Amino acid sequence: MKKIINRAKAPTPKFFKVLRNIGLALAAIGGTILAAPVALPVAVVSIGGYVAVAGGILSAVSQLTSTKDAVE
Repeated sequence: MKKIINRAKAPTPKFFKVLRNIGLALAAIGGTILAAPVALPVAVVSIGGYVAVAGGILSAVSQLTSTKDAVE
């Protein structure tokens, strides 16, 4: 667990910072669609769920990318 924490704290390359921000935006958009106070078609809600999950995964993987070869 300590290795994962150290890897998350390590510097992230610029490209993956951009991807992380895109992932956060996608997760926010998906969450907004899921929490919409109006009735939306089932297809739109399903797509919103997939977008939220994809955004969360993209953000997590991008955050754990490090410039160091081996994080101790």
